[in-house]
Amino acid sequence: MTSMILKNVRPMAGPATDLYIVDGNFVVDLPQGAGTVDCGGRILIPGLVEAHTHLDKSLLGLPWYHNEVGPRLIDKITNEREVKIALGLDPKIQSERHAILAMSHGCTHIRSHVDVDTHHGLAGIEGVMATREKLAGMIDIQIVAFPQSGMMTRPGTAELMDEALSMGADLVGGIDPCGMEHDPKGHLDTVFALAEKHGKPVDIHLHERDALGWFSMQEIIDRTVALGMQGKVSISHAFCLGAVDRAYVTGLHEQLAEHRLHILTTAPASAPVPAVKELHAHGILTGAGCDGIRDTWGPYGNSDMLEKAMAVGMRNNLRRDDEMALALDICTRGGAAILEVADYGLDIGCRADCVLVEGETLAEAIVTHAPRKLVLKAGKVTARDGSCVIEAP
Repeated sequence: MTSMILKNVRPMAGPATDLYIVDGNFVVDLPQGAGTVDCGGRILIPGLVEAHTHLDKSLLGLPWYHNEVGPRLIDKITNEREVKIALGLDPKIQSERHAILAMSHGCTHIRSHVDVDTHHGLAGIEGVMATREKLAGMIDIQIVAFPQSGMMTRPGTAELMDEALSMGADLVGGIDPCGMEHDPKGHLDTVFALAEKHGKPVDIHLHERDALGWFSMQEIIDRTVALGMQGKVSISHAFCLGAVDRAYVTGLHEQLAEHRLHILTTAPASAPVPAVKELHAHGILTGAGCDGIRDTWGPYGNSDMLEKAMAVGMRNNLRRDDEMALALDICTRGGAAILEVADYGLDIGCRADCVLVEGETLAEAIVTHAPRKLVLKAGKVTARDGSCVIEAP
């Protein structure tokens, strides 16, 4: 039996107390022979959830990438597909570096979209699967088979997606049915057919804006209902929900809520974003992610979900402390619910996936996002003082 006492800790910035952990779970009774960690009155939050990233893409640890890529989405996708070879990018090493950085910031769960295409085949899936296996017990990683370069435009990709799901990818991914694929029916029929065949959830990138995005979102909703996949479909980015026409968006919100589709935002500075307070008011599960970090698309990001909570707050004009608490909820509980994480939280019986953070309040912890004092995964230490207990390759 392994046990631990977290002494003088403030769960969710509440009153100071002692928490007990036995065999990876929070328990009621004081464990016998337990080691004690003096938390010094710091705040304890559940493990941070990185619900939308790309572990196979990061250039962490490699020489600086001189970026001269054009402005369009297709420019970035095409460039990345080619330059992976020139850079000698190894998805196993890069995904491990990325995951370890996330762990150092208090992340306990990741959902990663991993490229599947006819150029690189299943190399990305294999690499991230190796990282998932190596880091098992320290961080949980979900893998989305992601046809970033398209399926309709690149024959043979759908077959590779099928193989990736048979190998153990957890979800079926998709991308802009109109803007990228130019065949919304073909693309979405293929995505949902794969989901039905393998019995797996769906997470679709939807960058399309305004009316084009609304059309694609309605098609996604209709297929979700037709296949009885309520609660099993996520829409990432969903820029179209940030459109000026709020009356139309409200109608989509009502459908998303009724049929239990989820929204994942990356709170980018350069695009419209879903209004998280409106999503919350409708009861729509919302999570967040850092997207790609330090990759061929852009030099930004450090896989810190507390910093991402601040970005969610800034992009949604969240200023009050209770509004900041919503931003943190999106980066913890919301993401965990979308990933269907069992026994998540700080209550008795929950898995002891948690993070000790600095600050008097949750809002202060978010905006300062100081190095994490302690990170636990099932009651085991994975990071201290901002550093993971294992070194990156």
